[in-house]
Amino acid sequence: MVSPGNPLKPSIGMAPLPERLATARRFADGRRIIATDIEARIGTRYTVDTMRELKRRFPAARFVWLMGADNLIQLPRWGSWRRIIRAMPMLVLPRPGATRRALASQAAKAYGKYRLPARAGLCLPAAESPAWILLPVKENPVSATELRRKAKGASP
Repeated sequence: MVSPGNPLKPSIGMAPLPERLATARRFADGRRIIATDIEARIGTRYTVDTMRELKRRFPAARFVWLMGADNLIQLPRWGSWRRIIRAMPMLVLPRPGATRRALASQAAKAYGKYRLPARAGLCLPAAESPAWILLPVKENPVSATELRRKAKGASP
């Protein structure tokens, strides 16, 4: 899901939404991973509202919220962050310099008892919220900005 804009980030220097969506579509496979600008189309600005609307529009879908460990650290700054955690299971991806801090963060401590072992990953879509997993994979230092820069360089 390519957001029209993060209320916690400056828009200066951010690529326009159509450009970010096109880049995401080049990385998605179009079947299991679909790049979409649905947040812009449904007119939501905050994650909790987007989650609610997605669940309303797609009642049979089993969503899992993906976020980087850096976002788990700042999650308490998001509007209705506790409702976000309770809205759908979360898969947290390691991020360089953030993973250990994320595990010690306010959100991780507040919802620590709902953390599932990594081996439960395939069951995460069926898990009752709140539920979250920190995926034990190598931290990936590549940022979305860097991916867009590389994609531009690779474009004909």
